[in-house]
Amino acid sequence: MVDKKVLSILEKLEKAGFEATVVGGAVRDILSGKEVGDWDLTTNAKPEEILKIFADGFYNNRFGTVGVPVDKGNIVEITTYRSEESYSDARHPDKVVWGKSLDEDLARRDFTINAMALRRMGERPGLRPAKSQQRPGLDLEDWDLVDPFGGQEDLKNKLIRTVGDPNERFGEDALRMLRAIRFATTLGFDIDADTAKAIEQNASLISKISGERIRDEVFKIVDSPAPSAGIFLAKKLGVLTVILPELEVCFAVEQVSPKRHHIYDVGTHCVMSLENCPSKDTITRFGTMLHDIGKAKVAKVTEEGVRTFHNHEVVGARIAVSIAERFHLSREERDKLFRLVRWHQFSVNENQTDRALRRFIKNVGLENVEDMMDLRVGDRLGGGLQQPESWRLKLFRSRLKEVLKKPFTVADLAIDGNDVMKVLDLKPGPKVGEILSKLFEEVADDKGKNTKEYLTKRLSQFSTRMSD
Repeated sequence: MVDKKVLSILEKLEKAGFEATVVGGAVRDILSGKEVGDWDLTTNAKPEEILKIFADGFYNNRFGTVGVPVDKGNIVEITTYRSEESYSDARHPDKVVWGKSLDEDLARRDFTINAMALRRMGERPGLRPAKSQQRPGLDLEDWDLVDPFGGQEDLKNKLIRTVGDPNERFGEDALRMLRAIRFATTLGFDIDADTAKAIEQNASLISKISGERIRDEVFKIVDSPAPSAGIFLAKKLGVLTVILPELEVCFAVEQVSPKRHHIYDVGTHCVMSLENCPSKDTITRFGTMLHDIGKAKVAKVTEEGVRTFHNHEVVGARIAVSIAERFHLSREERDKLFRLVRWHQFSVNENQTDRALRRFIKNVGLENVEDMMDLRVGDRLGGGLQQPESWRLKLFRSRLKEVLKKPFTVADLAIDGNDVMKVLDLKPGPKVGEILSKLFEEVADDKGKNTKEYLTKRLSQFSTRMSD
């Protein structure tokens, strides 16, 4: 049930005279019969006392959490009991006070399903669940389940409920509202009625939270198996307009019209595109959700009643970059997000030349080609089409593979810079490169022209123009 290395850490803390329990998501996973991803422990030992017991531990925060390395680079986090006082900014406690008891520590946690602890039997009297509430893997002969707020019952009923008054919990840390939505999404749970009502009433407080913290929660929703449930829930509870107002406004933009295959408004289409995106890459999935975000800015209706969104990809790319900056994405992530949104309108005409395909690769970035294909799949399915790929898209993929197998570059021309300088009597410089690029563009679609004889003849024509 409990990992041997985690058990060893608990035993060392207890041998040193301290209390120690498993808390948080690990308890939730154990009671649900799931494999534990991250192990979190809590103790009445202060950080400096924990570090004396674990020489390889490290402590670089003000919240009392010591990291202890275990096998394969994994970290077990040990946090000192805490008792938080006032929150003046709806983000962090003004003062963190070390708590004196486990119950006191559990009382300051966000949701009941996260406010449970597993304590080794014999350390202190705990609360045991009834036999009917036992979960696979929980040996009641060895462990006490400490559950002062009914977390096990809420886990059984698949319910997200705050510990105590939800207005107080959200006033302490407004990010908890987004966390409630994230837990509901990733676990497939409902949010308790009182908790949901408090989110609606306090949603505006999320604007006080840093972009990084919002990003982390949003990305966990984006990466979940059913992300649309989380985005729609955020919209319903008034959270989406705070964290992604650029997406919120898209729900008011209709797309259904003559000559259009869409069956959803722009916002719903964006979310359903994410839902159907096959990629496991976070930025690709996020970009898929944002790909049509520029449509709200450029939407028009013609006299015939056809809805148009000209240049929405250009406008959308600028909006995506603004969001990336607000979420503090890395330069590489920001560049990828920009490329995915800016170039998602690529054509898949069966008559496209090799040069057009190379231009596509250059615009999108070689490393992002497959991600763009996944975005297009999500876009199609999210627009109401039944097939993930059209025959043209399949042909486009095939053509791309051919081009990528042996890319044709300026270096493959039958002449080089020395030939250009000799024929045109030029000195080394940018002009030589410009001429080679023009020749490359000419023969890229007809490699039969890539002969020294033909290109030298073309150079003589360059010479004539230059002398004119």
